[in-house]
Amino acid sequence: MGGAVLDVLRAAAERDSVLAAWLRALEDGGEPPAEAVLPDADELPDVLLDLGVPHEDINALVALRGRVLDDPDTRWLLTRCVALLLRDLGAPEQGPRLPVLPAELGELGSCFYVFVFIAALPRVRAYHLRHGIPDDVSRRSLADLGRHMAVHRRTHGSRGVPVPGWNALHFRGELYQLGRLQFQRSLLGERMGAAIAAAGVGLGPGDPCLSVHVADFRGPLSAAACDLSVELAREFFPRHFPGERYDVVVCHSWLLDPQLKRYLDAESNIVRFQERFRLADTYGGEAPDDSVPVGFVFGDRLMPVERLPRRTRVERAIGDHLRGGGHWYAGHGWFPLERPQARPFP
Repeated sequence: MGGAVLDVLRAAAERDSVLAAWLRALEDGGEPPAEAVLPDADELPDVLLDLGVPHEDINALVALRGRVLDDPDTRWLLTRCVALLLRDLGAPEQGPRLPVLPAELGELGSCFYVFVFIAALPRVRAYHLRHGIPDDVSRRSLADLGRHMAVHRRTHGSRGVPVPGWNALHFRGELYQLGRLQFQRSLLGERMGAAIAAAGVGLGPGDPCLSVHVADFRGPLSAAACDLSVELAREFFPRHFPGERYDVVVCHSWLLDPQLKRYLDAESNIVRFQERFRLADTYGGEAPDDSVPVGFVFGDRLMPVERLPRRTRVERAIGDHLRGGGHWYAGHGWFPLERPQARPFP
């Protein structure tokens, strides 16, 4: 296993506990059941395009395929990372933490997980098929990989996967794109579970829930689009996961910070989105994280406050609040999800 790529990773792991834990899991996982397989160079472009990968990244990724397979270190990493990703496939919140790889690896590191997800693709598509997931839902859910590569380019001006652990949810059968919103099969955490238990819903920490996520590059967060997504989720999960019960939807997002109501009118999409939820303790001892709304709204988490544009109401809200000395926090909310009668898929 000695070699340049592993040497770089091991050196970086001395100062990165997540990377160190990932390497230990790969090394301690035993011999994988099979070698990771990638589509050949002629087939790979179509696979990448089906995953929403931006056209300008296709040729470079096809060229990078050879480096991934020809380098013994990288092939060792690929095979074991795919096996780790697919372990307990479909089990909510059982997936591995996938670290961002060191910058010293260059494009091989920033794009490595693209090949991990492609090698895992046949297994997750088979999982979708077993659960009767419609092809359009499967395709749109997995195409979130390409959207995140577009986010990476917007932020860094280069190709890569910015948060590989996020895309792991899609390739483990945990997260589905249903219209405007994404829904993740998840479990209630301690604080949210306690808040829901206090409301007398009969659920608590560790019980199943659907965690809702709002993706960018998908148009306005309109009330009508959100209504449709919730209705789709209400039908989708009992139909395709009849052995699981999801009675609440939760959200953890800067979009639920109540301070936004100081700046946005009651009919704005964000405020109407907030009104769907019963807010739990919003600040709860958490430190503020101004970089998250700045990143989502302006595309660059590190953009200096004084340079934030004021073109839209949301831009003015985020920037003016920060310029006035305020901070932004993640809000935490939930709402009950009425469960329709489950119907088996055909």
